[in-house]
Amino acid sequence: MSKTRPTVGDDGLALPLLPPERDPRLWTRLVRVMFFTPGFVALLLIKAGEPAAFGVTIELLLLSCATAVVAGLFIATQALGPGADTPSQTSLWCGEIVIQFLSVVPFLCALPPLFHQLANSTLLHTKAPGAVDLALGASELIPAVAILPFMIYQLSGFGVLSYLVSKTTNWVLNLTILATIVASYIANRTAHFRMEEAVTGFLVILMAIVVFFGISKLKSMQEQYDAHAPKETKDKKENKDAAAEGLPS
Repeated sequence: MSKTRPTVGDDGLALPLLPPERDPRLWTRLVRVMFFTPGFVALLLIKAGEPAAFGVTIELLLLSCATAVVAGLFIATQALGPGADTPSQTSLWCGEIVIQFLSVVPFLCALPPLFHQLANSTLLHTKAPGAVDLALGASELIPAVAILPFMIYQLSGFGVLSYLVSKTTNWVLNLTILATIVASYIANRTAHFRMEEAVTGFLVILMAIVVFFGISKLKSMQEQYDAHAPKETKDKKENKDAAAEGLPS
């Protein structure tokens, strides 16, 4: 429960529990990481041009790269002080949602098949004289372990989504993400590329729905909070924001 915000308005109605304030500087650094890393890897794969299984992987990496830029647009519109409207008050949280579900999730989905295809690429290994083919087996799943910290991040309440949906919905969504990533990897490894396209398409559509819902819900919650918050709280917030911008309170 929030320690700095009231939970009941002047009219006796319960106020929505909004996420805590974030530091935009940390998120802009993450935007840079999520832009350059997947984009650089995707360009290398395009240059290699082999194997054909890189197709969906490249698409996921480019999606991760492009949505990081969009998340940066949201974060850049964050504003404090007098004149800040609902979008500017929620834009940092919205940017966080975009990064988490349309940048990080596709990146995590691309990692396991990317490693499998790199490990078995004839183009990359034919130039090594005397190279011995080695079946990596279950060790190829090591990159997929990165999804577990992401699930812990979401299910433990670190993410904004935990303020927007119930715990049950949060669990169902994250388990669906995990199952979809596993299914995508299996389809890629067994060369069922049509199935891989269908599974990853479902994942991207689901993440887009989550982002659309999250942004709409955050704006609605902020509007409800501003409409019913106690006057004293509003005055304190305005003075605090003015002080943060160096303006007279």
